[in-house]
Amino acid sequence: MNTEKNKETLRELIDTKDFVAHVSVDCTIFGFHNNILKVLLLKYHDLDLWSLPGGFVFNDEDLREAAERVLHERTHLKDIFLKQFHTFGRIDRTENNVHQILLRNKGIEVPKDHWIFQRFITVGYCSLIDFSIANTFPDAFNETCEWFEVNNLPKMAFDHDRIIETGLEYLRMNINTEVAASNLLPEKFTMKDLQCLYETILGQKFRRNNFQRKILSLNILDRLEKLYDGSANKAPYLYKFKNRIYNPTNQYPISNEDEEN
Repeated sequence: MNTEKNKETLRELIDTKDFVAHVSVDCTIFGFHNNILKVLLLKYHDLDLWSLPGGFVFNDEDLREAAERVLHERTHLKDIFLKQFHTFGRIDRTENNVHQILLRNKGIEVPKDHWIFQRFITVGYCSLIDFSIANTFPDAFNETCEWFEVNNLPKMAFDHDRIIETGLEYLRMNINTEVAASNLLPEKFTMKDLQCLYETILGQKFRRNNFQRKILSLNILDRLEKLYDGSANKAPYLYKFKNRIYNPTNQYPISNEDEEN
């Protein structure tokens, strides 16, 4: 890491006059790996804190454009599905002085009334991606980029733990459309694969027959050929998501009475 280059880039950021005042974007990127739901986090230089990929909005760009740009700058991820899910505006959401500590550690003096220390409202975007495609790289402000289990987060900057919690709840409430729009599963998959994914995201176990019946009733899948693997077990059918997805209810596909005892 080039410390002087890092400091120069940070100085350029805080001297920028082209950002929308008091508005930022943060991206909650979920991945599915070994039946565990994870979230992609960044670590600040010289700080024992982790954060979501986020940043500020230029005056000449839309919010979605800002989210896509910031995500690419911070992780090199691009051309992925992003969904705006919540706006975070609590008065005290930035009161842990992360920016102040970061600048002090870099030896950069900034007036106390500088815009970077003022209140920010952030717009949250989320996405589900294939865990294996996240070839991430550190930028000028973050030295490490890693996946963490959503139930075992490190010490977070700002209110990013709350953003992750809210993003997960959004995912659970919209699991049918969000999973179908993602690439968490291969193009062709078994019902068992899909059930495992739903159980991981929702944190519940379901009876196999009930799960299959209710998933098929949603009309979001096309059934394909059977998967013959040479074993003595009955060959399961393969499925794929339909091209067009419509879910007017936005309800969980499984109700509590379908949980395993």
